[in-house]
Amino acid sequence: MSPDKMVHMANQIAAFFKTQPGGKAAERVAAHLRDFWEPRMREQLRRHVEQGGRGLDQAVIEAAPLLR
Repeated sequence: MSPDKMVHMANQIAAFFKTQPGGKAAERVAAHLRDFWEPRMREQLRRHVEQGGRGLDQAVIEAAPLLR
C-alpha cells in the first residue's frame, strides 16, 4: 500500500477513536489495527513510525508500539 494511503487510513481510525468517550485512543487504535489490518499493513505502519511517523496522528504513533 502506498505510504500516503496508509497514513490517511490510520489517521481516519485515530480521528474516530479520539471522539469516543473514555480516552485511551491509542489503545483503541491499536486494537482496531490488530483486528482489521493484515500483518503486512501493521508492519508497514511500525516501520513508518520508526522512520519518524511523518503525517501520522499522535494517537497512531502511540498505538504502533502496542501492535507487537
